[in-house]
Amino acid sequence: MNTSSKQTAGSSTDIDDWRPEDEKFWENTGKRIAYRNLWISVPALLCGFAIWGMWGIITVQMLNLGFPFSQAELFSLTAISGLAGATMRIPASFLIRLSGGRNTIFLTTAMLLAPAVGTGIALQHPEWPLWVFQLMALWSGVGGGNFASSMSNIGTFFPKRLQGTALGLNAGLGNFGVTTMQIVIPLVMTVSLFGDLGGEPMTLVKDSGWILGKITAGTTTWVQNAGFAWVLSLVPLSVICFFGMNNLTTVSPNMGGTIPAFLKIIWLYTLSFLPAGVGLYLYLPAPSGLGMLNMWLTMPLIIVSTLMVMKLTAFGTMKDNIAAQFSIFKNKHTWAMTVLYIVTFGSFIGFSMALPLSITVIFGISHVPDASGVLQHTLKNPNAPSALTYAWIGPFVGALVRPIGGWLSDKTGGSIVTQCISAVMVVASGAVGYVMWLAYQSTTPEQYFLMFMLLFVLLFTASGIGNGSTFRSIAVIFDRQQAGPVLGWTSAVAAYGAFIAPVVIGQQIKAGSPEVAMYGFAVFYALCLGLNWWFYLRAGAEIRNP
Repeated sequence: MNTSSKQTAGSSTDIDDWRPEDEKFWENTGKRIAYRNLWISVPALLCGFAIWGMWGIITVQMLNLGFPFSQAELFSLTAISGLAGATMRIPASFLIRLSGGRNTIFLTTAMLLAPAVGTGIALQHPEWPLWVFQLMALWSGVGGGNFASSMSNIGTFFPKRLQGTALGLNAGLGNFGVTTMQIVIPLVMTVSLFGDLGGEPMTLVKDSGWILGKITAGTTTWVQNAGFAWVLSLVPLSVICFFGMNNLTTVSPNMGGTIPAFLKIIWLYTLSFLPAGVGLYLYLPAPSGLGMLNMWLTMPLIIVSTLMVMKLTAFGTMKDNIAAQFSIFKNKHTWAMTVLYIVTFGSFIGFSMALPLSITVIFGISHVPDASGVLQHTLKNPNAPSALTYAWIGPFVGALVRPIGGWLSDKTGGSIVTQCISAVMVVASGAVGYVMWLAYQSTTPEQYFLMFMLLFVLLFTASGIGNGSTFRSIAVIFDRQQAGPVLGWTSAVAAYGAFIAPVVIGQQIKAGSPEVAMYGFAVFYALCLGLNWWFYLRAGAEIRNP
């Protein structure tokens, strides 16, 4: 069944003739269509990031409401959402070629309604077991997966000379979903947004906050609105995606119609949940899992098993398309750019996920030695800054400067920009670690908070600019057929930063040494400086960029 109509180049769903490198075609026809798809894509991606990242804020409020879970268990919810979103990006990177841009963006945006509503329901029941919240966090990963398909789609609409800017706009403005979520969720939790339909409020047992300041303990809050509020934007956005976007048959020649395209998307997304769920069961400690694997074994196991499941279960034209796109793994530059993208996007999303709870745990407590001189991390700090007031600033700046990174890279070359921001991140990460160490040894940690936030804003700024540079580099290094899948794949692996950062920082806080996590990140950034120089900047490089 094919419910779409076809046209050489126009406003109907499927477009058969697409020549963005032809200047006359671009000016007369292509530009209008490309930018329409871009401006619809941006808010859809924004909502995807908001749903994916919302557990970074929700866990802070669960702690403030006295949900019966430990700090480590709350960090695990953020990490699970991060891991699921990264894993979903693996099939998402193939969806545009298999199912078409309009079909994919519409359905994956509509899919976000399920975790949004499910999370709102679960948050009304603090007595429910931990696994329910872990399941909702896993389901929220759909929003993270949407980035890979969104970027793969937008890249196909624009000529190479504009891809750095276009992809930077899509990703940068889309990434405002993190900031939007960090501002909107604390706001909507202060009001009865849906009246009786939205459920009863709860009472804060610890101080909370929002963008304008602190909210004291004893205040009522509607934590369930953290999920329910997104229905107000997702429903109209889904309709706009369905009627306003296009499929390029030059990129997606074997869609087979709208309904078959939807079925392929659902099939691949469903399959990706299986290895993620099994991997998490092996990783998570009892009672949620077996606790058999550490993080560094869990991630490659999930990645490899997801790829294998996709390859083994594909059928028909889907099988041929997936096999063709697997050819990117034979190119060494796929692997080099994957590592470099971890520096930029992996850092951005990882720190976005981990920062709110890190602020709460490091600065919300006075670190006082007991009678034997051993530091205790249990006494509430009366002068603590609220994570919900400040956590949005870093992701906001990182998203804001992302288009600048694309523009700079279009002008000067992607790899030189990547080199500069990596050097900044080495220094900033080490400095954040030192400030963390000072705060975690202090009875008045708030005195170090300003420096902590300024350094984190610097990290977010560098990672945001670097995102634009890696987009541009991929567009230069790979041809049009491979650039989309490579971008999707690199974004999938880099998104595991959303799993790594909460786990590593959470583990080191538990061990009493949060600074070690940041020192480790600094070492990784330094190694990537050398990798980027070797492949793309040295005199004898196979591909100099510039």
